[in-house]
Amino acid sequence: MGNERRQTKGRYSAREYREEGAIVKDWGGRLPIALVYPNKYSLGMSNLGVQAVYWLLNNNPKAVCERVFLDTKEKNAPAAIESGRPLTDFAVLAFSISYELDYFNVVQILKETGIPLLAMERDERYPLVIAGGPCVTANPMPLAPFFDAFCIGDAEMIMPGLMQILTESIGDKRETLLQNLAKIPGVYVPLHPPENKVIRQYLKNLDEFETRSVVVTPDTELGDSYLIEVERGCARGCRFCLVSGIYSPMRFRSAEKILEQARAGLKFRKRIGLLGPTVTDHPKINEILTGLNEMGAEIAISSLRIDTLTESIVKELARGKVQTITIAPEAGSQRLRDLIHKDINENDIFKAIDLIADKPFTQLKLYYVIGLPTETDKDIEEIIKLTLAIKDRLEQKGSQMRIVVNASPLVPKASTPFQWLPMAPQDVLTQRLDYLKNHLPQKGIKFNEESPAWSQAQAVLSRGDESVAAALMDMKKLSLAEWKRAAEQNNLDVDYFSNQRWDTSQKLPWAVIDTGVGVERLCGELEKAVGK
Repeated sequence: MGNERRQTKGRYSAREYREEGAIVKDWGGRLPIALVYPNKYSLGMSNLGVQAVYWLLNNNPKAVCERVFLDTKEKNAPAAIESGRPLTDFAVLAFSISYELDYFNVVQILKETGIPLLAMERDERYPLVIAGGPCVTANPMPLAPFFDAFCIGDAEMIMPGLMQILTESIGDKRETLLQNLAKIPGVYVPLHPPENKVIRQYLKNLDEFETRSVVVTPDTELGDSYLIEVERGCARGCRFCLVSGIYSPMRFRSAEKILEQARAGLKFRKRIGLLGPTVTDHPKINEILTGLNEMGAEIAISSLRIDTLTESIVKELARGKVQTITIAPEAGSQRLRDLIHKDINENDIFKAIDLIADKPFTQLKLYYVIGLPTETDKDIEEIIKLTLAIKDRLEQKGSQMRIVVNASPLVPKASTPFQWLPMAPQDVLTQRLDYLKNHLPQKGIKFNEESPAWSQAQAVLSRGDESVAAALMDMKKLSLAEWKRAAEQNNLDVDYFSNQRWDTSQKLPWAVIDTGVGVERLCGELEKAVGK
């Protein structure tokens, strides 16, 4: 990569970061890019997307990429970790955005840089502001007024063309630069909308690129693990889930590459974290787990598909000292599991519980979605019934495993069959979450919930259009009260975006994006779930 060094430890800016693997490059003659994750360092450094883009950009000899997080600052202004430089020193600000609620932080960071917030007010004197990530791939419109360009799809496919234009044309007039960017497949330039659609780009062969920890640090959510992407996408087709819509088709990294990366990772961490939407769907998951155990690795795993668990898989997980098992029934009743196309039944769930019950796992996490279409109070009772049945089954087999239940309101997502549906009313969500909260902890089960009010804000950001930007700009601080004030002050129709069912024939705010999943297919899945 030219003149750079891999930082092992040291002081980069205002505070000490305990890191191994940071890339520090000479700026001379290179395009300086700030990779901005609009949340805390501890979250961002556990994000494999951030790690992958950091490596891709620094692997380009004509570029230097440094990281910026919400809490990395110099003199109360966002600053890069590697050099301590402010964002205004960079030619490009590249945001990696994973969650809609981080949109609030995006605007805060842009405000703190001092550059004009709106893309139409910036010229070549200011950094080019671009973004990528799952939520903006699905629907970039709420942030469209702030960004010069969006990357729609996998960064590995878009980066070569993007970097060629940027390194050759960054000094051109902004209008010329934007016109050139708009010609790149997978790049959406709001000020130069395409005649047809922007087509999501995806990497066909994961083995062509490494997606793993580049920088390791104990100061993260997953600081004890070296992370490796096992697969991308999901073929299960749950009707509420964004993954099937924007990461299809499902692709697997080869077992050979995973184990090769793990051997390298063991130089940094004893625990290897396997990441992906449904890791146990990998056709060679047994081979991977056995290989990790044979090389003496401990294992962490992000997700377990209930109906793919086998005795051999569970044994290898236990042998790898996995502590927490995470499964997602999503709903307590079979009726709702069928409605969302979860494609599992109680027998599958209990079979999985029986497999893990006699192993030395310490914690079981269960994920449920509240506010699913047609949900009734009886369905909430079924969550309690199922959870207690799981607890009883574990206890009967002598397991001391702690149970943690996580319940989240359904937020309709773009590019899913439920994109036309409303959220359940906030008072109903609150009542049902309170009911769960009042019953499960009494049985020794820890209960975590997501706020219905913040979930409603997320729904607005998920299904919103450019009109959302005015409210985001107007916010003085991050609070629900301030969000409600800004929305009302700027005539943002919160009810329309969060609580109304839309007709499937109407033009959607994100119609400019083609994720590869046809509207006809999504409509068909919606009809199977709830009818016309």
